[in-house]
Amino acid sequence: MVVPAAAGTGDRGDRAVVHARRPCVRDRAEPATEGASSVSPLLELSDLGVTYRTHDGDVPAVRGVNVRIEAGDTLGIAGESGSGKSTVAMSVLRLLPKSAKVSGTIALDGEDIVGMRWGRLRAVRWAEASVVFQGAMHALNPVRRIGAQIAEPIVLHAGGGGAPSEATLKKRVAELLEQVDLPASRAGAYPHELSGGQKQRVMIAMALACEPRLIIADEPTTALDVIVQAQVLSLLSRLVAERDIGLVMISHDLSVLASTCARIAVMYDGRIVEEGPSREVMGGPKHEHTRALAAAFPTVGDPVSRFAPATSRPLAPEPANRARAGEGEPLLEARGLRVSFRDRKGARVDAVAGVDLEVRRDEIVALVGQSGSGKTTLARTLLGLQPPSGGEVRYDGAPVPGSGAALKAYRRRVQLVLQDPASALNPRHTVYEAVAEGPRIHGMAAEGGERAIVTRALEAAELRPADTYLPRLPHELSGGQRQRVVIAGALALEPSVLVADEPVASLDASVRGEILALLLRLRRELGLAGLVITHDLGLAWNIADRVAVMYRGELVEVGPVEQVLLDPRHEYTKSLLAALPSGTNLRAEADR
Repeated sequence: MVVPAAAGTGDRGDRAVVHARRPCVRDRAEPATEGASSVSPLLELSDLGVTYRTHDGDVPAVRGVNVRIEAGDTLGIAGESGSGKSTVAMSVLRLLPKSAKVSGTIALDGEDIVGMRWGRLRAVRWAEASVVFQGAMHALNPVRRIGAQIAEPIVLHAGGGGAPSEATLKKRVAELLEQVDLPASRAGAYPHELSGGQKQRVMIAMALACEPRLIIADEPTTALDVIVQAQVLSLLSRLVAERDIGLVMISHDLSVLASTCARIAVMYDGRIVEEGPSREVMGGPKHEHTRALAAAFPTVGDPVSRFAPATSRPLAPEPANRARAGEGEPLLEARGLRVSFRDRKGARVDAVAGVDLEVRRDEIVALVGQSGSGKTTLARTLLGLQPPSGGEVRYDGAPVPGSGAALKAYRRRVQLVLQDPASALNPRHTVYEAVAEGPRIHGMAAEGGERAIVTRALEAAELRPADTYLPRLPHELSGGQRQRVVIAGALALEPSVLVADEPVASLDASVRGEILALLLRLRRELGLAGLVITHDLGLAWNIADRVAVMYRGELVEVGPVEQVLLDPRHEYTKSLLAALPSGTNLRAEADR
């Protein structure tokens, strides 16, 4: 996505020079401005402060931040939502909203960004520093082909000789796609025809289009599966090494930053509270907030984090007399389940290919695998939302009906918790309405009163006291509170099984631990069974009793978590474990 001309807080009096753009590929030996020092750092932030003007007064978002990056340097900025990390990154190119007031100094290659005139600022964007935005699907235009979107910054930043010819653009786009390990033929594709990892690579290609010296990557691996995440991180590391560019990467996952960046700065409440080499920050975090971030993403194999999510209310140890994983009668099961679709050529494609899976009472099963492995299709079929092409789904020993009142009754017993709570909740419905909707559909109000049902569900989801949440709208809640409302909506129907699709993928590190702890408490206190769909092996280690590994529509390995994750037998499971961010190894070494 190319930044529009009106973005940022530039001087609008400079619109007369907007068209005086610099060439996209500039001579690196030539200083950007007359008198600029050849020894200036690539990026230097000095006493940076950012304040947002609101109806309730000025709110400081960033306070006294100092950062220095040389060519070839890699800096990771970690922190939760609201810590100020993205504000720092967006301030480098003045991409902040008009309500933001910036103080201090931002020097890019020796030039002052804060006082830079609008025409010059527009020329600097993409040509000297560029941004890889967080949501590739939202950042890319869905109705334009990939090649045209990569070429756009090249055309906009063409020099005095005019826009490049179509042949030159096509060649340059092919080169950029090759740099990010995509075939040139992908230039003709639309965003929806690419996987999540491919879309993220396109965003990186766009960022490289004008050969900038600095790249800012804002959560570039969020929601990507572990193998694609490893590929994207490896690509960024290779580009830094080959092109001697500077890289600033933003994430809430310390292990992701440690696997790519030489240094990490941890932000909390608008300030940098800890900074140092990645090995030191990961291996021996000094600040309390850094330790909390590290604990939120457990290391596979660490016995301390087994059934112990990072939470403000630590869970009691698992009962010694609890049944072993895999024992007991199955509550929800798939037998020889197959789901097939037709591709564009009419050929049959098996999204789920003969799967046998069991979920027992009082256990959590983690279903892991890459994007496209068939996890969500399998879950939809178990919920009765997708008819199977073969095999059957059974609940409590009986086949699940395909339609009618019996299917409706089944869906009350097996409830879905969606990945994105913001999308799952109607923005115009209060918390009360959101939780009451399910009981109304199933005619449960007569069983004890609607308000009582909603209150019990909110209390069970740990939204206490419930009365304070009933009149609120989704935008008045935090991300964790919204996810609890979604869970409360499921609990209101008194289910026996919760199917949770990536329940913490979009949540902050600390909130993630609280939601995982809630799922464990629901299993222990209510006896709920859980099927948790995830690409996060650390989550499986954290809360699951058993793990099922899915690959190309098949379950290639199923068993107790300790067996599958510590002694994997299938090559695909081994590849998933090998793709874990190397930063987790630093923490494991420190723990030993």
